[in-house]
Amino acid sequence: MPPQQYFPKKFCRFCAEHIDLIDYKDVKLLGKYLSSYAKIEPRKRSGVCAKHQRLLSTALKRARHLGLLPFVAR
Repeated sequence: MPPQQYFPKKFCRFCAEHIDLIDYKDVKLLGKYLSSYAKIEPRKRSGVCAKHQRLLSTALKRARHLGLLPFVAR
């Protein structure tokens, strides 16, 4: 059997900084949670808790609808 690899536990950035509301106008913050293909990163990869993942996806979708973020990458 190969040796077990240990990765550091990811933590929710929004819980650590006590952020309750994710603003859809903060494009710099929201861009960190998009993949190179402009898809929303899953919880497992981003390390965000379930509560904040729901708020994050809503904020990303609102920013896309207003044209602040792209729907697809070029």
